[in-house]
Amino acid sequence: MTDIEIARSVKLDEITNVAKKFGIDEKYLENYGKYKAKITKEFIDKTKDNNEGKLILVTAINPTPLGEGKTTVAIGLSDALNRIGKKSVLALREPSLGPVFGIKGGATGGGFAQVAPMEDINLHFTGDIHAITSANNLLSAMIDNHLYYGNKLGFKKVIWKRCVDLNDRALREVEIGLSKEKNMVPREDGFDISVASEIMAIFCLAKDIKDLERRLGNIIVGYNQEDKPIFAKDLKAEGALTVLLKDAINPNVVQTLEHNLAIVHGGPFANIAHGCNSVIATKLALKLGDFVVTEAGFGADLGAEKFVNIKCRKAGLNPKVAVCVATLKALKYHGGAKQSECSEENLEALEIGIENLIRHVDNIKNKYGLTPIVAINRYKNDTEKEIKFLQEKLSKIGVDLSLVEVWAKGGEGAIDLAQKIVKLVEIENKINFVYKDNENIKQKIEKVAKEVYGAEGVEYLENSEQEIAQIEKLGYGKYPVCIAKTQYSFSDDPKNLLCNEPYKIGVKEVIVKNGAEFVVVKTGKIFTMPGLPKVPAAEQIRVDENGNVVGIF
Repeated sequence: MTDIEIARSVKLDEITNVAKKFGIDEKYLENYGKYKAKITKEFIDKTKDNNEGKLILVTAINPTPLGEGKTTVAIGLSDALNRIGKKSVLALREPSLGPVFGIKGGATGGGFAQVAPMEDINLHFTGDIHAITSANNLLSAMIDNHLYYGNKLGFKKVIWKRCVDLNDRALREVEIGLSKEKNMVPREDGFDISVASEIMAIFCLAKDIKDLERRLGNIIVGYNQEDKPIFAKDLKAEGALTVLLKDAINPNVVQTLEHNLAIVHGGPFANIAHGCNSVIATKLALKLGDFVVTEAGFGADLGAEKFVNIKCRKAGLNPKVAVCVATLKALKYHGGAKQSECSEENLEALEIGIENLIRHVDNIKNKYGLTPIVAINRYKNDTEKEIKFLQEKLSKIGVDLSLVEVWAKGGEGAIDLAQKIVKLVEIENKINFVYKDNENIKQKIEKVAKEVYGAEGVEYLENSEQEIAQIEKLGYGKYPVCIAKTQYSFSDDPKNLLCNEPYKIGVKEVIVKNGAEFVVVKTGKIFTMPGLPKVPAAEQIRVDENGNVVGIF
């Protein structure tokens, strides 16, 4: 069966019943049908004095075309913890329509480890991303309206882009204002995908609605003739933007296929932003469960690094354990095996590919200060010889391994992982930030490049050094850095899987996101508006004769 067929074969419980098991009374829910709801601020305020659970981060090796199943493992792990009597809450990101209709497909897990209703979550859900899109584009409209009526603020350059939550490469660069009206100001513009909007990043880092409004007002939308920033609050836009987000800011609750609570809220790009669900949702989950399972975007070099250095730094979070997900197929791919050969036994490729896993585990333990465990998402073609070989390699560096079969077995397939995590959380640890707030931007970039990526240094290309100087001159050098880099490699070259020769990270552009309160550092070929593949997933998605959505995987 496909993921959507499995999801539809399981009878869901009404969300009010699921929420009640985790201490949320129906009166604190705003229902979106039977199976989705938002939690009100009134309930969030009620939980402030609750004890906090233990936070478990799920991350992974550098992703491959074969898929590693990070979200699937996170869902299965939370179900497994509940199976062994530990109250566990799941905290995940919302899927973007772009990847759903593009190359990736759905983002609600797989097999019997899913959050549901799967098709709703993958499509419009409760409208959060639409609200963010509207807020983003209202700000664009107010900028161009200001230009139309005389440009009193003296815009020399507009840097704020419009957005849409679809993969549409034709919109990366556009010309606007071509109606030839008397006061219309034609100019070049462009679109980002909605999850790359700074408003999405702000939405996920804001601690409450007042903080949200403050951050929205601090967005830099352009520069004047003196190269001084012009803010959204100069346009008096922050109030209206906040109004559009006043319902979206409340976390969404759904369920796993085993009827356990999942809070799915926010979904920033894992490259151009920090790639984590909302701080509000994570903190609420910690007040509801003994354990909270959450995930970061992409591999541990990108997602986990930003989770630690941006989200945990800003929100005061201290995860106890980090699960690093991998598959033997993916490790062999990183070891040089062709994609078609990765299901065959190949100890030589496996030995080389294990180095990618070990580097991630080393970062987790020695750079981020977290306790690591490796979860191997097991396939039927994995041989005992390969598994034993991997176990021996990991035992030499003092890291435990758990074989996971949650796709086929749901929570039952992660009981071993859950039991090991219950023991690992008792190990004393202290989160470690790779750089300090008071270091300058170059020092921060170079520490991540050298210590996390393993690069020998950084090259500053094009106008990046002048951009850094301008950002520091404006007083924003204290912000964390959010490095936009390919997810496929430790380097900035997606084809350099082995990274066995010295390499440098090439910085092409540096942009301050003053509302989100971080500095984006672009490397390699990173687009804030993805394109569709030659055969997009959209070609397979339809409504069948019974009115059911099919084709989302």
